[in-house]
Amino acid sequence: MANTIHVDVVSAEELIFSGEAEFVVLPGELGELGILPKHAPLITRIKPGAVRIKVSGKEEEEYVFVAGGVLEVQPHAVTVLADTAIRAKDLDEAKASEAKKLAEDAILNRESQIDYAKAQAEIAMAVAQLAMIKKLRRKH
Repeated sequence: MANTIHVDVVSAEELIFSGEAEFVVLPGELGELGILPKHAPLITRIKPGAVRIKVSGKEEEEYVFVAGGVLEVQPHAVTVLADTAIRAKDLDEAKASEAKKLAEDAILNRESQIDYAKAQAEIAMAVAQLAMIKKLRRKH
């Protein structure tokens, strides 16, 4: 086996990705994290954004959107336990835009009984999805 690390991206609903990778890049709470084979053990929270996986033996990188969660790194394995995970090809720009608009409207509507933290989290997730869609569009 080449110099690779095993990567699992799991959401509450399903296993999104499992395979060997040359590296993984993802959004940590304090900034972007790059994980290579034989990385030191690490556990940290991740924020909404793109997980970029350089799959061993493939030209194209694999992208998965995560809405937050926990990252565990061992020298030969990376596990992303995501609150929500969506394959890049399954992202829906119209749905993300609508979710962002609804959350923004809820915050602006002073008469509504909303949870501001929840609305802000929904906005952050929608903005991260839209940014990932825009980035992928530029690549292709």
